[in-house]
Amino acid sequence: MTTKKMDGAQLAIFSNRFEGVSRKMGNTLLRTGRSGVLNRARDFSCCIVTRDCELLATAESLPIHVLSGPDLMAKSMHGFFPELKKGDAFLHNSPYHGCSHAADHTLIVPVIDDEGEHHFTVLVKAHQADIGNSVPTTYHGTAQDVYDEGALIFPCVQAQRDYKNIEDIVRMCEMRIRVPEQWRGDYLALVGAARIGEREILAMGKEIGWDSLHQFTDQWFDYSERRMQQAIKELPAGVATRSAIHDAIDGSDAGIEIKATVKVDSENGRIEVDVRDNPDCMPNGLNLSESTSRTAILVGIFNSIDHSVPKNAGSFRCVDTLLREGCIAGIPKHPFSCSVATTNIADRLACSVQMAFAELGDGSDQSFGMAELGPSTAPSDAVISGIDPETNKPFVNQLFLGHTCGAGSGHSDGWLTSCHVGNAGMSFLDSIELTELYHPILIKQRSLIQDSEGAGRHRGAPGLCTEYAPMGFVLEAGYVSDGTINTAQGVKGGGRGSAARQYRRSPDGELITLPAFSMETIKDGESIVSYCCGGGGYGNPKDRDPELVRKDVGEGYISEKRAAEVYGVDI
Repeated sequence: MTTKKMDGAQLAIFSNRFEGVSRKMGNTLLRTGRSGVLNRARDFSCCIVTRDCELLATAESLPIHVLSGPDLMAKSMHGFFPELKKGDAFLHNSPYHGCSHAADHTLIVPVIDDEGEHHFTVLVKAHQADIGNSVPTTYHGTAQDVYDEGALIFPCVQAQRDYKNIEDIVRMCEMRIRVPEQWRGDYLALVGAARIGEREILAMGKEIGWDSLHQFTDQWFDYSERRMQQAIKELPAGVATRSAIHDAIDGSDAGIEIKATVKVDSENGRIEVDVRDNPDCMPNGLNLSESTSRTAILVGIFNSIDHSVPKNAGSFRCVDTLLREGCIAGIPKHPFSCSVATTNIADRLACSVQMAFAELGDGSDQSFGMAELGPSTAPSDAVISGIDPETNKPFVNQLFLGHTCGAGSGHSDGWLTSCHVGNAGMSFLDSIELTELYHPILIKQRSLIQDSEGAGRHRGAPGLCTEYAPMGFVLEAGYVSDGTINTAQGVKGGGRGSAARQYRRSPDGELITLPAFSMETIKDGESIVSYCCGGGGYGNPKDRDPELVRKDVGEGYISEKRAAEVYGVDI
């Protein structure tokens, strides 16, 4: 094995080679996925972990999918299958064994050379249009436990042996999932993407040598750790606690408070985040998995520091996460449901962390952390299902019609297409034309809401209104809309974003308020109207650049009245 230390250029080249493999995997999945969740919305992630189960490369992946979880899932693979063989593949979606939530089917492939030695592991995670839940949604917020949730759960089961499908697993899914041919197409896309990753890494091993690749991973992690330490040393030392309140699932005013205490040790380049002081697991689908608890914390941290720090096991060495078993924002115990683990409570936790960082900067010229993103997930992103009147066949898919929600930071306004904090704007918005082409629905409107942003020196993103209707059939729409009561908070003097709202529009035009968590039946002639939250603002709105205020008025984001009253700028 070579022991010569690699220089910066070599580290950059090797890093980009691995990232390129991850991108090839993602491109394969995007082009071959059957459901709109994959081939239009891009709700999937691909990554590479080392033989020691450490995250190496993620490329263009959703943070909530990959910052933590791939390491835990790879460890479960080793635990269940100590003797790995070339041609193996494993299907994993168990939130109790490292996956994010049951909707994220993950295919895991160990990369094994011709001599039988395991070198890396590739993982391809894809949110499914349907997973066999007891109701046609992959976000079952009101599920009392995993049995009520009803999902097929695969705790790292072998799906391929010697590169061939184990058809028992495929038949189980096809018998349980509502549109089996769609699921089978997505499953084959997972297989294709994972095998592309395996092929490319095997080729790298032959070209460069396995010893050199493993030497790279060691030095890349050390470099990433140093970069993370440097970023932390630029932060002010201290301890801060912030909380965010998720709306109560029963519609009452009593919400679910999610706290995070952040401790920054600037001198030693370390961060500790303690989330143990949170409620116990609840009899609903909001509980976080261990994967999403750890990831939400990391999302909040990386939203608050130098964004160029590599996101991998090396930089993670500088972070201590304190979790508690049996906690809604910790480590769940079976059979508590984690159906909605990637969004609602995870968003509130990540935002609590990044808001705590904002509290650490006392001086007006110090800008750390972010405000709170608009809570998710409004009916604009509902899982819809029904019988297509033209084909008389069932369909099911998740919409991504729009979630703005971006939070103001110390350096910029809120991102208009953030969707939610764990998504980071990576999923694509649905094309109205393609959505209407693939599904028997009519999109009646998609427009920004004036004066809905969290005001600030850097404002939050405005909210979004969408309306859609079934065309000649009865539509079912499942959603878990947070933020109807507890809106996105601002920080350092910034204002709150607007609230979420959801309505049924009757044939005569009357708007009827819908519950925030619901599986709604929308009849022909009716429509569903969705208002997503605006993002929180950062800093005093009176300190906002007047030219930016005038531009916002010109774009229609805010009114002249709001410009004068809130920002102090006369137009």
